[in-house]
Amino acid sequence: MPQSSHGQAAELHNLAAHAHAAAAAAHGKEDHLTAHELSKQAVEHSQNAHRHSEQLLKDTEKPKPA
Repeated sequence: MPQSSHGQAAELHNLAAHAHAAAAAAHGKEDHLTAHELSKQAVEHSQNAHRHSEQLLKDTEKPKPA
């Protein structure tokens, strides 16, 4: 079953949050190289989630044809 746009946005935000948590855990273990890579992934996921959310907002603000 296809996921709704809102569900997709939520999943992207969850993915970003997980990547941030993984990066923090790696940093806490003083694995700085892994933490850096995970942080880069987290930023990419966050930016993707943000873009998706912005597009969703634009789509919902468009006037519906009468």
